[in-house]
Order: sequence, then C-alpha cells, then structure tokens
Amino acid sequence: MSDKLRLGVVGTGGIFRLVHLPAWLKHPEVEIVALCDIVEEKAQALADQYGVARVYKRYEDMLEQESLDLIDICTPNLFHSLVAVAALRAGVHVICEKPDAIDASEAEKMAQAAEQSGKVLMAIRNNRFTPVAAFLRRYVQAGHMGDVYTGRCGWIRRRGIPGKGGWFTTKELSGGGPLIDLGVHYIDLAIWLMGNPKPVAVSGATYRKFDGSSLSDSVHSQFGETKDTGTFDVEDLATGFIRFDNGATLQIEFSWASNIEEETLFLELRGSDAGLSLKNGEAKLFTEIEGTLCNLEPQFKKIDSQQPHATQLAHFVDVVRGRTEPVVTPAQGVDMIRVLMGIYESARLGREVVL
Repeated sequence: MSDKLRLGVVGTGGIFRLVHLPAWLKHPEVEIVALCDIVEEKAQALADQYGVARVYKRYEDMLEQESLDLIDICTPNLFHSLVAVAALRAGVHVICEKPDAIDASEAEKMAQAAEQSGKVLMAIRNNRFTPVAAFLRRYVQAGHMGDVYTGRCGWIRRRGIPGKGGWFTTKELSGGGPLIDLGVHYIDLAIWLMGNPKPVAVSGATYRKFDGSSLSDSVHSQFGETKDTGTFDVEDLATGFIRFDNGATLQIEFSWASNIEEETLFLELRGSDAGLSLKNGEAKLFTEIEGTLCNLEPQFKKIDSQQPHATQLAHFVDVVRGRTEPVVTPAQGVDMIRVLMGIYESARLGREVVL
C-alpha cells in the first residue's frame, strides 16, 4: 500500500460534491485517482476542476483498470449493494452512502462479501459522529439512564421533497421515500444510543398525500434533480413501531411533507433513572438529583454541517489503516435494512411483521 490511499468514487452528484468531496480533499492520507458517473460529463467537469486523473462511465471498468485502495459510493440507492459487492470482491475497502441497500438480502450479500474479502465495509451513519451524540452515548454507557426501555424519533418536514420526479421519488431506484431516506439516520442513532439491541418485530403505515405539491421550505430538498414529468411512487410520510429482543420499543415518524408547524428532527429515550432529548441538535437530560427533579442542558460548540461526514470518513481511513475498530459494522447495516423493509412490508400487509 502506497503512502496515500488511492480512492475511486462512484456517483458525483450532490451528496458527493457538497459533503464527501471537501472532506476527501482535506484528508492528508487520501488521493482521489478516479471518478465514475453514468453522466460522464459531470464527472469530467469535477475531474478537470480538482485535477483527478481519470474518469469512467462504468464502475466495472474503473475497478478493472485502476489499482484502488478505497471506493466511495454515492450513487442512487439501488446501486449501493451492486457496487459495494463488486468492489469488495476486487479487494477494495468500501465506504457507502446510506442506506446500505434497498433489500435485506442485498445488505446480507454486502456483509458476506466484506467478511470473505477481509476488507472494510462501512455505511454512512454521520449522526453518530457529532460531539453531542458521542456525549449521549457515553452518558448511556456509564449507566446514568438505568434501563433504557422506550423512545421515539423522527425527522418531519413541512415541505421538503428531494428531487421530486427524479430517483429519490422513484421506488425502483430509491427503495422508498422518507423512511429509507431520513429514517435510516435517526433510527440508527436511537438504536446505537440504546446499546444496539436486536430488532425482532416492526409495524408501520405509509402515506402519499403531496405528490401533487411543488412547494418547498426545506434546504434539504436541494438534493436530487427535479423532473416535472418524472415518477413519484414512494411515500411522503411513514410512521412505525419497533420491538427489540430486550423488551425495549421505539416509535418512529418520518416525512418529506406534512401539515406541521416546522421541520423538526427529534430523538427521545426514556430510562428508569433518566431520560434524554435531542431536538434539532440541542440535547437535554431529565433526571433526579438529591430527591429533586432536574433538567440538564449540556453545552456544545456549533459545528459545520459537513463535519460529521468528514469525521466518519476520517474514521473509515483509521479503520482501514488498522488504527481503530469500526464504530459502524456491516451487521448493524443488515439489521437496519431489515427494519426499514419490515416496516414497508407491515404497511403493505396492515399488520406487525416479525423480522
């Protein structure tokens, strides 16, 4: 392995340009040697701007012709597992945007390929890599919460449909709507803070009520390319309930559009000794001290919105280099996709689904 890790990128859309690219350009141990995109001109423009040597239209050609150490997958969701498995089998370490896959069997294939190749496979879970999340994890692990037995989480938008008519709203390419797009973030964070209990059953409902609306009030709707005559066959709101093997439960709600006051990200966990709340990035703790009910507000410096991604990408490099153990594992990714697909199946069947 050379002094610098040789990185190939598949998918040069908004999430790569706005979030991944700045982090990779600043990393002293990584060199971007190739870009791949089905819209070759888009990749070429980036390559010209940042001095990347080669551009490919097909990821298979890039894997065959380049001597890569790492691959960064930022494609539409459908292709995550296909590219990841091919890269792992080619002996390349993989970092992949969320969700890991759009089918549990595909996530399992990814995990198996990682185990067989001995290479690192990591999916983006950027919300674990914030100072406030790290603090809350330590707080729970130290036992201050007691028995963490239930919670709720969500990311609800008033009007924030990303790339309406494009791949985000086309089920064949995305796997679903806000449940798979937004739910993966806060469901993962909640389960991680709870100590990674095993999900055993789910129930849920999905709705599509805003496919005719073109209004937007969310900066997050900038992702994806809008197509006026495109497809919208995914939900715009999902609700659900998750049961875990230790008896704990989690309520969920995720929407791209609904008639609420304002966009809100929230996570609450309740323990026998304390509770925690994370709302729009602000944390609070609810406990008893010396026989008195107390609310605590831990203080953190504001961080750039790109920092959690950059921190996870740096963590990925540290794992590849053998300097640390992975915070995010393939097995956790498989469980996450099982949960998401189980909720969609529950919504279709109208009953609880055992995982």
